[in-house]
Amino acid sequence: FIVFFFFRLIFGTLYPAYYSYKAVKSKDIKEYVKWMMYWIIFALFTTAETFTDIFLCWFPFYYELKIAFVAWLLSPYTKGSSLLYRKFVHPTLSSKEKEIDDCLVQAKDRSYDALVHFGKRGLNVAATAAVMAASK
Repeated sequence: FIVFFFFRLIFGTLYPAYYSYKAVKSKDIKEYVKWMMYWIIFALFTTAETFTDIFLCWFPFYYELKIAFVAWLLSPYTKGSSLLYRKFVHPTLSSKEKEIDDCLVQAKDRSYDALVHFGKRGLNVAATAAVMAASK
């Protein structure tokens, strides 16, 4: 587990972050797109492993397989992240983009309404507490 943690930290996050920085700095569109695809796949991988770790951590060589997967994603020879992005993620997101956008707008609106509602309640509770404290 600890080996995977450090491997993912160094090679899954810090190494790609540095090369993403270099791509942005150089304004090399090809490199920029390559690293954006990597980050999208890595975000999906990180999300998936949150759930798979619960159920599969007992599986023999589970962490070793995850290390191999991260190495495969990064490898300039296999171009794993580009392959997964182009074959699966892009087509799926393209076909569901409208629905996802609608859900995000609704969630944003609902979260704003909830924030306003709870903010008002919090201010009322604070005002009530202040009046009670002042009256004592």
